[in-house]
Parts: sequence; structure tokens; C-alpha cells
Amino acid sequence: MLNLKNFINYVEKRNPNESEFLQAVTEVVEDIIPFLNENYPEYETLKILERLAEPERVVSFRVAWLDDSNTVQVNRGYRVQMNSAIGPYKGGLRFAPDVNLSILKFLAFEQVFKNALTSLPIGGGKGGSDFDPKGKSDNEIMRFCQSFMTELYRHIGAETDVPAGDIGVGTREIGFLFGQYKRIQNNFTGVLTGKGVNWGGSYIRPEATGYGLLYFVACIYDYIDQNLEGKTVCISGAGNVAFYAAEKAIALGAKVITLSNSSGTLYDEDGFTHEKLTYIATLGRNIDKFTEKYKSSSFHAGEKPWQFKCDIALPCATQNELNGDDAKKLIENGCKCVAEGANMPSTAEAITVFHAAKVFFAPGKAANAGGVAVSGLEMSQNSIGQQWTSAKVDTRLKAIMENIHKTCLRYGKEESGYINYLKGANIGGFVKVAEAMKSQGIV
Repeated sequence: MLNLKNFINYVEKRNPNESEFLQAVTEVVEDIIPFLNENYPEYETLKILERLAEPERVVSFRVAWLDDSNTVQVNRGYRVQMNSAIGPYKGGLRFAPDVNLSILKFLAFEQVFKNALTSLPIGGGKGGSDFDPKGKSDNEIMRFCQSFMTELYRHIGAETDVPAGDIGVGTREIGFLFGQYKRIQNNFTGVLTGKGVNWGGSYIRPEATGYGLLYFVACIYDYIDQNLEGKTVCISGAGNVAFYAAEKAIALGAKVITLSNSSGTLYDEDGFTHEKLTYIATLGRNIDKFTEKYKSSSFHAGEKPWQFKCDIALPCATQNELNGDDAKKLIENGCKCVAEGANMPSTAEAITVFHAAKVFFAPGKAANAGGVAVSGLEMSQNSIGQQWTSAKVDTRLKAIMENIHKTCLRYGKEESGYINYLKGANIGGFVKVAEAMKSQGIV
């Protein structure tokens, strides 16, 4: 019989000083080990969990490039190919100064379960570099991306590993990466997703994570015979996910009152409108300037969005941004639903607080799967040489999020009637991957 404490100690010893990775593994196995002991005791002999917690392959490489002053710069690149039991590795590339192996392993591990929940034939991976694109010229970013791909190209392919974008990697970076891959390999294949719509990309890919998040939240409220009309929503972040989550929330009748970035939180007591969101998009990182035009708003420097009264909280910025104290504050202010638009933005303490208060808590591996879902749909479009309309992609995205919600209900409904979405997502994703691993033998 598997023992939770012993397994966590085993993972910690094999991955010392990798706190983010250990946090991600712990969050999953706390649900999976009791489920396995009761339903699949044979998986202990097959070492399914031990194999899941070990990447199939980790590639680390040097990225040397010239900046605009002709000075040589050196960064480190990674690709973590975590699990390919149900399809080629799939997951984003992150360019940010805090990128390290622990963060990428946690993201890759989460990606395995997230991708399995979509029911698309894609495995899990993640990659990136400690390169910081902020303040760099287009030419510097191009030279870095070309150098990065000159090594990465030998480890990826349309049927092997299909990276996408993540923090610091948007359509511009994907374009530079794809151009270098095409030049080296002399072929035009769907080896990257998040491409421009004019050269193989899918419609609504930038919107997909934010839209999918709200489709999942709508499923939660539909399950309890409610809708989002009139609900007040706090959102953290001001990038694509937060922006399009706000846009879709407004379209569904909710009132969005916050957005944020690393400098602080923008609050509008009247709620944002599509017109206001369009204006925010022109401000870049200077969202505090919004208050100069709209007097119903205020900017709270250095503060998080979780101090305001709301029905729904959507953390869409980065990992571990919402802690136990934040969770308690949200509950005191009447929050009934928390859905993660980022990867692991809630700490373990925060999740414990949410569950104790019977708040509906939707983890990122379920709620923010819309991005990788549309990436998977982009792969399908590339493979058959077609480009679907925005409406068709959106319809399929909505159906995928609804199916993920059904999976969470199947495995997460407790005797009290409370839906433990974290448990449902963890077990639902695990069962699919584990069954495939069992069928393919000891590999």
C-alpha cells in the first residue's frame, strides 16, 4: 500500500531544492494515493506514480547571442519532456529571469494532467530560458530566439514535441522561433503552436485561456442552477489571460472590478467595460494611468486584488500569488468561487482554507486548460491543412471545457455534495495517463 509521507520524502530526496516541483507533486498525490490504494493497488507494483514524477527527458543547453552593442550574452535554455503516454509532448516555452529547472518541472508535471483532461492526444512538457525579453529590441529578441532554436530544433517535431508560448513568449517570439526551425529543417510543419493566423495559427488562440476559464466558471454556476449575471469578479494579472477572462466575464453579465500587475492593483468600483478594457490595452504596464481618465477607479500600489468584496476570484498572474491570508480575506468578503487562470497561483495553505470553507475551487490544470486545448486544435488544423473559423474553434473550446467539468464532477463529488474540483481534476487526469502507461509496458 502506498504511503503519502514516504512517497513525498522519496520525491524530495530525488529532487532536492526544487520547492515548486515538490509543491506540484504533493498537491496531486494527496488525492491520488488514497484513490489508488482503494481502486488500483496493482499500480504500486508498476511504479506508476514514481514514473510520473520522473521526466522522460530533460534537456539543458547554453544559449549564446549578440545584443545590439555586439556584446556576447549567455543564457540557459531548457526543455522538460515529462510524459508522452497519450501523445507528443505539449507545453509552452517561458522566457523570464526566474526560470529554473524546478519551475519548469512543476509546469511540465501539471501539464501532463491538464493535457489529459482535454481528452486530446497530447502528452506533457515545458521549456524556456532565464532570458528576460523586457527592455530588449526586436532584433535582440530575434537573435536570442534563433540561437535558442538552433539547439532546441533537434529535440522537437510535429509528432515528438510541440512547444507553444507562455510568459514572455507571444506571437512575435513564436514567429522568430518557427522561422529558425523552418530554415534549419527546410520544411513547414506544425512544430509550434501559437503561430500567427496568416501562417498556420488558429483563431482565438490568444483569447483561449481566458475564455476557457470563464466557460469553466459558467459550468460551476450552471451546476448549482445559477449564472454569472450580476456576479462581482476580482481578477489578478493584466496580460492575455486576465484581459480575455475579463472580456468574457463582462460578456456573460458579470461585473469585473480589478486587474493587477507587479506594481499593484487597479480597482474600478463601477466595473470595467469593453471600452475601458480597450483603453487599458493601450497603457501597457502603466495601468495606474487608467485612474487619470476614469474617476471611478483607484490604483493600489504594491497591493493584491483580494481585499475587495467579490463573488468570484480569478488569479491569472503567476504561481503562489494567493496565500492563506489572501484566501481568508476573500472568504470574509463573501467569495464563493475561485478559479485559477494561471499555473498553481494558490498556495497549499490557501487551498486548504478554500476547501474548509466549502468554496468552489477550480485548479489551473482544469480551469486554465483552454489555452492548450486550442493549441491542440491548432495541431489538428495543421495536420489536415485547414484553418477553422473563430466560431468553430470557440464552439470546440467550450465543449472541451464542459467535458473537463464533467470529469471533475465524476471524480470530485463528495458524500456531502460538495465538489472538490482539485481532487476531481487530479484523479481524472491521472486515470487516463496511468491507463496508457500500463498498456504500453515498462518504458
